[in-house]
Amino acid sequence: MGILNLTTDSFSDGGKWLNSNDALQHAMKMLEEGAQIIDIGAESTRPGSMPISAELEWSRIEPVLNSLSRQNIHCKVSVDTQKSYVAERSIAAGATMINDISALEYDPEMLQVLKQHQDVELVIMHKQGNPETMQVNPQYDDVVTDVKDYLISRLEYLEQHGINRDRIYLDPGIGFGKTLDHNLEILANLDLYQGYKLLLGASRKSFIDKIQPADPQSRLGGSLAAAMYAILAKAAIIRVHDVREHRQFFDVMMAIEKRQRRG
Repeated sequence: MGILNLTTDSFSDGGKWLNSNDALQHAMKMLEEGAQIIDIGAESTRPGSMPISAELEWSRIEPVLNSLSRQNIHCKVSVDTQKSYVAERSIAAGATMINDISALEYDPEMLQVLKQHQDVELVIMHKQGNPETMQVNPQYDDVVTDVKDYLISRLEYLEQHGINRDRIYLDPGIGFGKTLDHNLEILANLDLYQGYKLLLGASRKSFIDKIQPADPQSRLGGSLAAAMYAILAKAAIIRVHDVREHRQFFDVMMAIEKRQRRG
């Protein structure tokens, strides 16, 4: 999954793709580099960020989504939003996946939108608090268990309300209300999600900087290390900024694995 941020203040590339033509070109480049899903987001959810209106969010997404639809390309298009207003319009414009960091808790109408579109997939994420305050002393009894239990409880709730679990991906929310230790505990235990569709989004995140100081553009090595644990845990989706490098990393890992002698 290649990340396309249409925001002014995302932690890694805020403001870079606000022009719809530039955004389209970047999306096409990620597809050429091996992305199978383009994830479009127009509201920053980095620590300390402030929410924007649904109208502003949609005004950023609409021209890019329409341009992608006109390209007649064969890929999934995901929209990263918590708002039913944005989700409904995105689906009408061709989005085939909704990526909701609130796990459908932010907007009660989101459930109805997804019930009406049974072919649209869904990502639900764990976060503690909201982006404005989530990194202020986050605490858990047991972060691995707490996060997994929350995601499964949300999956079961959604299934009971008409969203088939086959449509749902679970995202443990690296960096969303978690300390360095919390993030490392989650990454080290991704295999506990066996039997569920797992999405991991650890690309360029600040936990890498806390291990070895580096600005967001210089965190490829750390991003690949996290991706390796996701691959080993059989994650269904890895959400990344550096598509070419992650594609190459994955392909080489798989080529080596095929030569492994068993027994």
